[in-house]
Amino acid sequence: MLTLSRSTNSSPGLLDCSGLSRRDFLRAGSLGLGGLSLPWLLSQRAAAQDSGFIHNKSIVYLFLSGGASHIETFNPNQDAPSPYCSVTGDVQTSVPGLALGGTFPLLARHADRMAVVRSFQHPIGGHVQAIVHMLSGGTDSNGQGTAGFGMGAAFARLRGANHPSTGMPTNTLLVSDEVDPQYRNERGRVEKGSRPNSLGSSFAPFNPAGGGEATANLKLNLDSARFNDRRSLLAEIAKQQQLVEQHGDEITENAQQAFDLLLGSASEAFDLSRENPRLVERYDTSNCQIGKKVFRPSDLGTHFLTARRLIEAGCGFVTIHSAGWDMHADGNNPGIERGMRMLGAPVDIALSAFVEDLDDRGMLDDVLIVIGGDFGRTPKINSRGGRDHWANLCPLAFIGGGIGQGQIIGQSSRRNDVPATEPVSTSQIFGTVMHTLFDLATLRLTRGVPRDLQALLERSRPIPGLI
Repeated sequence: MLTLSRSTNSSPGLLDCSGLSRRDFLRAGSLGLGGLSLPWLLSQRAAAQDSGFIHNKSIVYLFLSGGASHIETFNPNQDAPSPYCSVTGDVQTSVPGLALGGTFPLLARHADRMAVVRSFQHPIGGHVQAIVHMLSGGTDSNGQGTAGFGMGAAFARLRGANHPSTGMPTNTLLVSDEVDPQYRNERGRVEKGSRPNSLGSSFAPFNPAGGGEATANLKLNLDSARFNDRRSLLAEIAKQQQLVEQHGDEITENAQQAFDLLLGSASEAFDLSRENPRLVERYDTSNCQIGKKVFRPSDLGTHFLTARRLIEAGCGFVTIHSAGWDMHADGNNPGIERGMRMLGAPVDIALSAFVEDLDDRGMLDDVLIVIGGDFGRTPKINSRGGRDHWANLCPLAFIGGGIGQGQIIGQSSRRNDVPATEPVSTSQIFGTVMHTLFDLATLRLTRGVPRDLQALLERSRPIPGLI
């Protein structure tokens, strides 16, 4: 994705729908501000959009790694006896029959924009495999990392690795600089689950925190240490912009887009000082300390505000990582009550602010928020006050995106342990996302789409009642 100062070998067959390979991106980067390849690249991207199969939609995938409890999030089940109900209580909403866990009072106000799935299950109970399985939308059926690809990578493969007008990466992963060892483990697992695999490294997520296959993105010849310091990155880009202004040459429309990428939209998307301080305050989760052995302020609100800015700048798929939901009440993890109050609060603040912000800007129907995690948690509390791994029923919810909202899809059993109605599968998450992003009937007639990917999309089915 527009790696501007480092090149890697690539396979000649790794092309997107515009017929461009990773080598094209690298050539654009190596020529830098003085070259013609980057404007040409953007021109080719614009031409690729004329096929018309891409909806004007974006995805934000909030991934609660560690395995958030389905009970304390979206199915508190307070009518059932203990221990089959939420230990944090519930919050009633305006949607009949829909209550959320007790740590989500702000989010409950937006229940009319939500669709909560209470019959979702998958077959994998181990963290590493479950995360890969979930982030790949089930295209990796066993989560071993040898098949399938991240859903964001699939979108980038079909739309192009960068937006045709702004040049912003299509696929972005927002993670934190974790200090707790358990949280660092989970971050690595999410990075693994987001990989493009057979689609090609050009479509790996842009990871501004560093790591994965896209660490060199937008480096502008900064070393990795300085790249991770966003202030240094912005300062370097500011110097480049001053040089351009002094040069003053006339440039073409596509050359201007290239400059916008290198000197404008790429840096501005991460510059939150441009936001109204009151809005920044609404997103702020820094008062929430998170961790088990080592604590840090939560930056989840910053991630969500950044996600909104990235989408406005042309990013189409943003995965936001929230770590720490493995609430066994053991040496590495808190119990369910303490853990939910610690991690539920920043999600409640940040996600609610995001929904309100998108709604205020008229963007909510164009952004589909997906909320999921590794798997669910056991209906019974263990002897230490935690819940253990449970894939027979998992948390899943959607907000916005113009899909069916203000509803509950499926039901769980009385004990909150298995679906009582037809189970929803991981492949249906993939289908829901892809049907949101693409006009599959038009895509079927588009040249340049890999046959196996096209066949997968044609077989995909969204969750009934959503699309």
